[in-house]
Parts: sequence; structure tokens; C-alpha cells
Amino acid sequence: MTTCTLPAPGFGKTIELSRLLRAAGAALVAISTFLSANAQSLRTPQPTTLAAQNFALTDPNDLIVTGGKAETVQYQGRKAVRLTTQSNEEVFAFLKGTQFQDGTIEADIAMKRTTPPGVRMPGFIGIAFRARTDASHYDLFYLRPWNSHADDQAMRNHSVQYVAAPGFDWYKLRREWPWIYESYADLQPEGWNKIKIEVRGRTARLYVNGSENPSLIVDGLKGEDLQGSVALWGYSGEEAYFSNVRVIPAKAEAVTNDGEASGTWEVKFATDYGKYDGSMNLHRDGNVVNGAWSGAFGQDQPVSGTWRNGYVELTFNGSWPGEKPAPVTVTLAGWVDGDSAKGRVKVEGRADGLWTALHKK
Repeated sequence: MTTCTLPAPGFGKTIELSRLLRAAGAALVAISTFLSANAQSLRTPQPTTLAAQNFALTDPNDLIVTGGKAETVQYQGRKAVRLTTQSNEEVFAFLKGTQFQDGTIEADIAMKRTTPPGVRMPGFIGIAFRARTDASHYDLFYLRPWNSHADDQAMRNHSVQYVAAPGFDWYKLRREWPWIYESYADLQPEGWNKIKIEVRGRTARLYVNGSENPSLIVDGLKGEDLQGSVALWGYSGEEAYFSNVRVIPAKAEAVTNDGEASGTWEVKFATDYGKYDGSMNLHRDGNVVNGAWSGAFGQDQPVSGTWRNGYVELTFNGSWPGEKPAPVTVTLAGWVDGDSAKGRVKVEGRADGLWTALHKK
């Protein structure tokens, strides 16, 4: 910055005026250069990926542990961190310095059962993301390695699982949305399994042991927080091992938790029975949503449900379209982002699929 001092009255006015003009010109050039540089930076696209974080896990002090303890050990020929807990609760080990929204998480994980012989223990080990360090809020993928080798196909289908807290444990998701939030994957019960989690906005994919195709896709993450820590996760009755953990952030997608449910919505269903349309007129009072549905499944059907930080669950009763209409219950669940919404539709006893909605202003 250039500083100019005016002369005392009557002395050197012409010289000082010249200096003032030169200083003003220099200042204008500096301002012009600053604005030009900033305009250029605004035109330059932001990078799509940020610096990757690698975690050697050789020091438990790099972790914030709740519900159990972490130790550095050797397991099957490699250095690893071991999580254990003596309680019936889960154990979290949060990676210090992680603030994750979108991107990729990679890790090698293994577990060893410590339950007595004859006690069924499918195993529980996984990675949480967008998590609070008090373990009150998180999204989580976990494995049940022994289910992968069960003779019962129903058990095999419970090999990998998605859950979220608060409010979306495995029991709720399995009962209300069967087959959607868990799947089969080929796992090594006490050996190392390589997992990769890709997170983009409301969608996450779990890849296991180098497969090019995901073992589980969650289109509509249930977690309330859009960013948070990454945590290693284990359970009682086992030793959970982790190594080669890598967190690769990416440019975050534009999603919010402040979408408004009130209004008139045009809705499209895509199910395994076909595509269906309708409209909803909704109004919200606090966390309570009410309204009416017209279209496929009936006209002027009362709609009721709940809203929580932009996440809605709506239900109405109607009749299945066709030559022989049958009574059905239709449930919609998903996020409202601004003037759009997307989630899942469940037609009781008939179909499950995706729903999209366009807000009429």
C-alpha cells in the first residue's frame, strides 16, 4: 500500500501533487490486477479431488476410541490396529483429522471371533462415515463374514449391511425395506477383506475384495449429517483388525437438509411392476406431514407422515391398478432437496422401487 504525505502549506505543492497522482495510478493498477486475478480464479473449475489421507495405524493415539480399546498388533503377517470391547456395545475408533463428505474410503479389514463354541456369531466389522465423534450420528457399512459361507441362502443374503444412526438400525431397515439395505458378498471369515466405499451426495456404494461391481448400493443415505469423521467399527465377542486405511475426499455434491415438504408434488414411481404417476398436496406442521394423493392407486387418498431435517416418510392406502384392484399400502421415504425429492417407494406386498418428485410452485 502506498502512503502519501501532503506538504506544509505553501511549499512544493506541484511536486507533491505529482506524487499523489502517481500513487493513485499505482493503486488503480493494483486494484485492477487484484480483480482480474479473482475473476480468473472464479472461472477456474475447482479440483474434483482433494488430498488423500493415509493412516498407518501404528499409534493408537491417532484414534479417538469410544466403547472399547484400540491396540497396535500383528495379524496374519501385517501390522494392524485391533479393536475390542468388553461390553455389549459397539466400539468406534475415529480417525483424527478426517472431515469427510464425499469421496472414497479404502481399508483392509479382518476379524476373529472370541465367542464360546456353539454360540452363533456371524461377525460384525465395518467403516462409519459422516460420523460425530460421540457416535450419535453416522452412516455405516459393515460385514457379517460368517454369513457369507452359510448353507442357508437367506443368511448369505445378510453378508453386507448398511445402517445409520439415529433411527435406522438393521432391524428397522430389514423389516420395512427388505432386501434393499443388505446383500450377499464373498467374504473371508477370519482373513483379510479389502473394502472400498464410494460416497456421492445421497448415494454410497460398497465394493468388496477388488470387485468392479458394488456388492451394495444405497440410493438415499439415511444419515442426517452431510459431513463428519471416518471411524473404524467393531462389536463385542470378536477382535476387529484394520490396516491400509485410506481416505480420498472429493468435491462435495450440492445436497441440503432443509428441503420443504409442503406444496403440490408431481410424483413418478419406478417399480418392478412398472411406472406409475400421481400428485400429492402436502402441508407440514412441525414434524407432522399431512395431505392427499391422487393418481395411480386411487383419488384423494389421505396421506400422513413425518418430516425430519428434510427427510420424509409418507404413507397412504389405495388400490393396486389393474383389472382386479387389490388394497395396498404405499410408503414413500426419502430426502427433499430444495424443490426436488428422491427416495424409495414400497407398495405393500407388491413392489419396491425408486420415486422422484417435481415440486409445482
